[in-house]
Amino acid sequence: MSKAATTTIPIVFQSGGDPVATGLVASLNRPGANITGITSLTAELATKRFGLAHELLPAARRFATLINPTSPNAELLIMEAQTAAAALGLPIDILTASNIEEIDAAFARLAQSPPDALVVNGNTLFANRRVQIVTLASHQRLPTILASRADAQEGGLMSYGTLGDDSNRQVGLYAGRILGGAKPGDLPIIQGAKFEFVINLRTAKALGLTVPPTLLALADEVIE
Repeated sequence: MSKAATTTIPIVFQSGGDPVATGLVASLNRPGANITGITSLTAELATKRFGLAHELLPAARRFATLINPTSPNAELLIMEAQTAAAALGLPIDILTASNIEEIDAAFARLAQSPPDALVVNGNTLFANRRVQIVTLASHQRLPTILASRADAQEGGLMSYGTLGDDSNRQVGLYAGRILGGAKPGDLPIIQGAKFEFVINLRTAKALGLTVPPTLLALADEVIE
């Protein structure tokens, strides 16, 4: 981890977890030391993804979620998924994968007992393996909501997550302020950034799903 490598060189990070809970910074308002950055708090995003999946599939009887167990906020993601499913009155299958083979194994398990929808949480591994994940979901005809626009563009049914360009812009702005003399530890952690919701209508049609107008109206982009 970069934090362990230096206490003097300024670090500006982008994180999906809670940087306080993981020990990356002392607090959100005053991170301290040589570190600051942007967090999207992916556990909260997971709750939103479950809500969108339920709006598309109101008759759903069971959901599943895919989580990387090596993620620093894995336990929080699991608790958030369980809470979100319970709020919808639905059981949930928690599947974990930390490498390519485990992704295949997770989908093999899904094939044995298919849920009504799968929520894939934002994670570097899952972003790098989006073609694998989207292809497996397509072969199983499994409605899947993922974390980024690129996932939906690749063929995922829906995506909800941070707007990557905005997060990159915020990192650039903070880097500029630090180069101008600001101390990283005095710059508050930016929370949330901007979010985007994308629907792939081609995938919906392939799955035989009709996307309700209320959901289409919420979308920042509809891929046709």
